[in-house]
Amino acid sequence: MSGAGTVVLVHGGFVDGSGWQEVYRLLKNDGYRVSIVQNPTLSLEGDAAAAKRVIDAQGEPVILVGHSYGGAVITEAGNDPNVAALVYIAAFAPDTGESVNTLIADPPPGAPVPPILPPQDGFLFLDRDKFHASFAADVPAELAAFMADSQVPWGVDALGGTISEAAWRSKPSWYLVATDDRMIPPPAQRSMAERAGATVVEVAGSHSVFLSHPAAVAGLIDQAASEVMSVTH
Repeated sequence: MSGAGTVVLVHGGFVDGSGWQEVYRLLKNDGYRVSIVQNPTLSLEGDAAAAKRVIDAQGEPVILVGHSYGGAVITEAGNDPNVAALVYIAAFAPDTGESVNTLIADPPPGAPVPPILPPQDGFLFLDRDKFHASFAADVPAELAAFMADSQVPWGVDALGGTISEAAWRSKPSWYLVATDDRMIPPPAQRSMAERAGATVVEVAGSHSVFLSHPAAVAGLIDQAASEVMSVTH
């Protein structure tokens, strides 16, 4: 463990940054400085700006980590010169000109359909009764119920926001594929990771792999940080 470096964590849709708590604790114990972005999730542009404020507040280059929709955020915000590497956790990795909407428009045959309810006033929610099975199948039922009941409204404009320049085209990237994911199909995760030229690990986890397998998530972040540090020092 290098024990040095700064990590910025970016959450996805329907949840907030508090879900990173255990990953945060593991990284802090390993000597990392860690900051967590709280996305407004109203627009991709706004979320990228929120991430950049946190990135720019750090005194050294950061490892930028995104879960789910947070992958789109780090793909946009990761062009910041203070970002050394990108880590995608069961995340969208759009290319320039793409959005989350374009990535989910054509799901693989037989892929589970996320139980997203019709938009209300421009916001999306997941069906509370189906939240556990679809979003957090390997998370304790009590925690999954809390997550379902504390959902953060996800703005439809955030899903439609297009990437101006994909940061993974110029920054090294790592990708954790959650092989039991019922929100972003694992084949789609693998193809996005391959396209980005990412170093890939696979974990038998749900879409909430950051909660169910925090050690694996922290381990990949540590791997990214160690490899970037070895190159820059």
